[in-house]
Amino acid sequence: MNTIGKLYTLTSFGESHGEALGGVIDGCPAGLPLSVDEIQYELYRRRPGQSSVTTSRTEEDRVEILSGVFEGVTTGTPIGFVVRNKDQRSRDYDEIKDLFRPSHADYTMQAKYGIRDYRGGGRSSAREHVVRVVGGAVARQVLKRLGISVHGYTSQVGPIVLNKTYCELNLEETEANVVRCPDSMVAGEMELFIRKMQEEQDSVGGVVSCVIRGVPVGVGEPVFDRFQARLGYYMMGINAAKGFEYGEGFHAASMRGSEHNDAFVLRNGQTRTLTNHAGGVLGGITSGEDIYFRVAFKPVATIGQEQQTVNRFGEEVTFIARGRHDPCVVPRAVPVVEAMAAMLVLDMMLEAGKVPSRV
Repeated sequence: MNTIGKLYTLTSFGESHGEALGGVIDGCPAGLPLSVDEIQYELYRRRPGQSSVTTSRTEEDRVEILSGVFEGVTTGTPIGFVVRNKDQRSRDYDEIKDLFRPSHADYTMQAKYGIRDYRGGGRSSAREHVVRVVGGAVARQVLKRLGISVHGYTSQVGPIVLNKTYCELNLEETEANVVRCPDSMVAGEMELFIRKMQEEQDSVGGVVSCVIRGVPVGVGEPVFDRFQARLGYYMMGINAAKGFEYGEGFHAASMRGSEHNDAFVLRNGQTRTLTNHAGGVLGGITSGEDIYFRVAFKPVATIGQEQQTVNRFGEEVTFIARGRHDPCVVPRAVPVVEAMAAMLVLDMMLEAGKVPSRV
């Protein structure tokens, strides 16, 4: 499927080395003064070539709004847009067009469809994320008017771990360094490790942490459409995502009930919790507390070392991949995680009847 969402939907099209990528957003409320500059800012955060620790592919990633906006304001009709590719180098893939690259979708795409666009991975490339970033940037502008914020950051690169909770950090410092870690000392260690991977023609994975603030009580369902289940679905639909946890996550397995339980208290006449081990969700429904979660990403599959594989003619071969790729996807994954979270929150807020038809 190329569409995500129920009421706030995003339909995506395009390939990594095609003419353009684009999408159609449906369900955006009317009356939103849409800032293209804010959309562009989010695209700049994701775009390739933004630093020395990312791929050298250079793309402007300029968004072109085609419909759904009149005199700078959303009309409530579908918002169509495109982002054109400018710096694709398809010749880099000529030597490996018949190979199934390890940990890529080459083999499975060929097996499923009998044909595939081998240039940069085609439809399975993370280049498609530009569409999601646009969808998320529009959703964020609606959420901002509702007092809801989404803030992601890099909390792990390989063995380098940021051992602080989001409450202990100044998240405004996330953009102060190339790895998007809001702790300058840890960020420096992460950057050095990524550069080491570059020198060794290798890659490394990591973790993006994210916090959503301002979501009211009562969003989500108690059985199959639980808030955290839908959130996990959106996160695991991101390229290279290998794991998702919210609240205490897997750490909860080693805790006692007396440690994990969040006691209810009255604060300014409202029912709140003293702690937030649950991560802002109880029984599949938002509690009004901060929603925090983490997404684990694998190492980038394309590396500069010799690897063994099989080609589509059934022969075992060795090869060295060409092309321009990130040694670590995590810094550029931060805005993608935020975008997917923003779209999920707006979609479920609309389902819960907590968003007016005009904002």
